[in-house]
Amino acid sequence: MDRIKLHDKYFRLLIPHEKIEEAVRETARQLNRDYEGGNDIPVFLSVLNGSFMFTASLLKYTTFLSELSFVKLSSYSGMSSTGPARRLIGLSDSLKGRRVIIIEDIVDSGRTITDMYAMLREMGVEDIRVCTLFLKPAAYKGSVRIDYHAMEIGNEFIVGFGLDYDQLGRQFQDIYIVE
Repeated sequence: MDRIKLHDKYFRLLIPHEKIEEAVRETARQLNRDYEGGNDIPVFLSVLNGSFMFTASLLKYTTFLSELSFVKLSSYSGMSSTGPARRLIGLSDSLKGRRVIIIEDIVDSGRTITDMYAMLREMGVEDIRVCTLFLKPAAYKGSVRIDYHAMEIGNEFIVGFGLDYDQLGRQFQDIYIVE
């Protein structure tokens, strides 16, 4: 589809699925290079809801042993940030002394990733890396290093491949931009 309507807004195709998968494969190659052969098994910590498709795709291409867990945080409502992230679903397993790779769908202002990073530090996580599908460098104001990003985009609002507009649009395999 070249154009979709979600609620009151129209979105047009920006990035086809094939290009997304190519970028995800390259990100997995970087992770494989950095984590292959390590003695301790890292934990992928996927931030729901938006990163579920990126997480599934990324893990298909990783070749090292890993664990997977999910956390749900939120700092968005509609098309704008609501401020600091709120923990909605906690972790059931201790991450103290572990290596964690945070998987995010998109890093823009950096509020969510900064808050999550601080939470993980408080839990005693030994090493924290950040892996995101999309990075908006012009919007990023955070101090947390983004270790892996599949693609850079401008400051536009996008949906698809897990990203939503008021809970709609996550299921599309392509990325769409608001018109």
